[in-house]
This record gives sequence, structure tokens and C-alpha cells, in this order.
Amino acid sequence: MRTGRSALAAVLGGTIALGALTAQPAQAADTGIRVSKVVVNNGKPMVVGTTETKYPTISYRVTWPAGYTISTATTDPFMYHGTTAAKAFEGPGGQLIQHDMIRCYEDGPRAANCEGELRIRPRENLDSAKDATTWKLAFVTFLEKKGQIVSWGYLNSSGTLQVKRAARATVNASPEPVAKNRTLTVTGKLTRADWARRTYSGYGNVSARLQFRKAGATAYTTVKTVRANSSGSLRTTVKATADGSWRWTFGQTATTGGATSAADYVDVK
Repeated sequence: MRTGRSALAAVLGGTIALGALTAQPAQAADTGIRVSKVVVNNGKPMVVGTTETKYPTISYRVTWPAGYTISTATTDPFMYHGTTAAKAFEGPGGQLIQHDMIRCYEDGPRAANCEGELRIRPRENLDSAKDATTWKLAFVTFLEKKGQIVSWGYLNSSGTLQVKRAARATVNASPEPVAKNRTLTVTGKLTRADWARRTYSGYGNVSARLQFRKAGATAYTTVKTVRANSSGSLRTTVKATADGSWRWTFGQTATTGGATSAADYVDVK
């Protein structure tokens, strides 16, 4: 079993950078290493905000040429989008998501099953709305003998990860308390992660559902659907008939995760 950062991180001082390979073979080549059965984050999207580091899971099977072992045939996964694996890796301007830790368990003389995590740090890996897209998984592969890299290359795979912008919703119902059968105004705000500005910005022109849970009930019921304005603001009116909680909720899209606001409890007199 091999645990922790693999040979690439050790050779490159913990950072993927082609320039650190100057003492190694200059040209990428087919090392004969192969990967299969690739699964990234169990096939689910990863929703990312502006500060919290996310750790999508990864698993794959690796095989290598005769004459090498699990310790001398290395696969280092990374994710990229919008270009080729080589261009993303070598830069400049390549968008990369690196791995955090990979563990490989031998399964025969020239094969192993590997698992671990990728690491998405918003401030390092995401700087544009264009990063809310499908990222592709590739590998830098190494063959070593006597502590020296004798061959290295890029290896594409079938693995992908949909990265989405995290979203938020707020709610406010007023007046509180309200007289029975009088008008209750429910407002709210939809925002989503703006990776370029490192904050949450208004998420406009999106439909959200206004839901109500009567006091003592266990489930919410959708009362109506309202479309946010261009800045993400929501506003509607309803008739106050019973004590209970109000909230806004909306589902995920191709680029943005869904969100549900906290509940605002209103006492009806």
C-alpha cells in the first residue's frame, strides 16, 4: 500500500509545475501505465462556495508495464477544463484541480486499486463563472528506476466532475404578528458564489417556490412560484390564515446548486 502524496508531489515539492522536471526526461511519452474504472465524486456534482475547501472523492484501477512495481509506477490525477491536459498542466493560465491524497492497494503483480480525494480551494482553483462547468480528469504518469524518473507522460481518462456555484436564499415575512386573513408580504434574496469577486452576488431571473409549514405539521407545502428580479430579489403577498413557517427554495441548474432559506415563523392573531 502507498499512502499520502505520490511521487509527483515529492518531485515537484508539493506543487504541480512542469519546470521542476528539468533534471528529468524533457518530453512527455507513453509510459504504458493505464487507468480504468474511474469514478469521481460518485458521479455527483460538486457545489463550491467562495471560501470552503471541497474534497471530491476519486477511485480508479491502474496497471503498469513489466519491470515496475506499485512504488515505481506512479499516477498523479488532476482535473482541467477548456483545453488539453498538457496545456492545462504546463500553462500559462491552465486551470487545475489537484489531488489531496491517493492510496493504492496492490491487486496482482502489475495492478492496483486506488482511491482518495481531489482538493478544490475556491481562491486558488476558481476565478471565473466559466469554471462552473464539466472538468476532465487526467493523470501525470511516471516510471522510476533507482530513484530516477525514466519516463513520464499525460494520460486522459473518462472521469469528469461537474463543478457548480453554491447558492443561498433568505426570507422575511411581515408584519409579525399579523391579523388573521390579512395580507402577509414575503420577501427574499437569491445569491450565488461569484468566484471572480470572492463574494455572493444576486442571482436574478430564477424561479423560486414559496413554501409554508403550518404549526404542528411536519412537511412544507408549496404555495406559489415567484420569479426573482434581475438582482435576485423576491417579493409576493399571501393571505395569513394560520401560524406557521415560511421559506423560499429553488433547485439546482447546470451551473448552480440549489438552495433553501431558513424558516421565518409568523404568529397569526
